Amino acid sequence: MKTLTPSPSDIQRAWYLVDATGIPLGRLSTKIASILRGKNKPYFVPNLDTGDYIVVINAEKVKVTGLKSLQKEYQTFSGYPSGQKRIPYAAMLEKHPERIIEHAVKGMMPKTTLGNEMFKKLKVYAGSEHPHVAQQPVELNLAGR
Repeated sequence: MKTLTPSPSDIQRAWYLVDATGIPLGRLSTKIASILRGKNKPYFVPNLDTGDYIVVINAEKVKVTGLKSLQKEYQTFSGYPSGQKRIPYAAMLEKHPERIIEHAVKGMMPKTTLGNEMFKKLKVYAGSEHPHVAQQPVELNLAGR
């Protein structure tokens, strides 16, 4: 029996809409990363981008548990002396709430060129409006999954 390896023409991509309201950040991002990689499909192979597109709305309403809202920090480093910045979770939620989900999902993707291409299929929006209505995304309920 031969192993089926899908060609790029065999891959069918779907669009999914995820409402992040009240879903814990870690659980949401693991499920999103799995769908972006294509692990939910029967023809998943790790060396091809078989994943789907995901549109996340209401990113400012994502939930974190415990004391993470007070203690969690996002760090950046420019490479220069005293070029390290620490941004608290509350400040990030106020200024750029979409970056919270993007940062969590990006950390779960492969650290390769293929992982970067998979990550580009994630679209995150702070409010309930998004410009991807023409793609007719299917509502994906990750809260009860």
